[in-house]
Amino acid sequence: MPVKILMVCLGNICRSPLAEGILQSKLPPEQFLIDSAGTGGWHTGEQPDKRSIQTAKQRGLDITHQRGRQIQISDFDTFDYIYVMDNSNYKNVMALAPTEEAKSKVQMILNELFPNENVDVPDPYYGGQNGFEQVFDMLDDACEIIAEKLKAKH
Repeated sequence: MPVKILMVCLGNICRSPLAEGILQSKLPPEQFLIDSAGTGGWHTGEQPDKRSIQTAKQRGLDITHQRGRQIQISDFDTFDYIYVMDNSNYKNVMALAPTEEAKSKVQMILNELFPNENVDVPDPYYGGQNGFEQVFDMLDDACEIIAEKLKAKH
């Protein structure tokens, strides 16, 4: 049975789709299932933001198959690890978590790079393409560490 990892941001169109695609590229698909979701449901069923798609494409990743969805309480049962992109998402996801065990699955993704500092992945939505490039680089670095840890553990 594969290890399941969920990436969460606000709308599930910018940061978490990139994190999903990046981590998928670093782990064997038969052992790991990676998905993403948003704390809000505004973009349910939509493709990731065109700028996320473009940034991923420039780095050799295709995320066009992804569709936005909102995190559900059932995700706490389904997923083994839940990585959130910022403090606001963290608070929202923790508020939704039904049990202490569920809460223990939730982590700030950049704590992989900056332990216990709770650094936000900036939301690039209202900025230009450059913001998406910076977010990709941050997530790539964090996902490299996550992938190494997961491969060692599972």
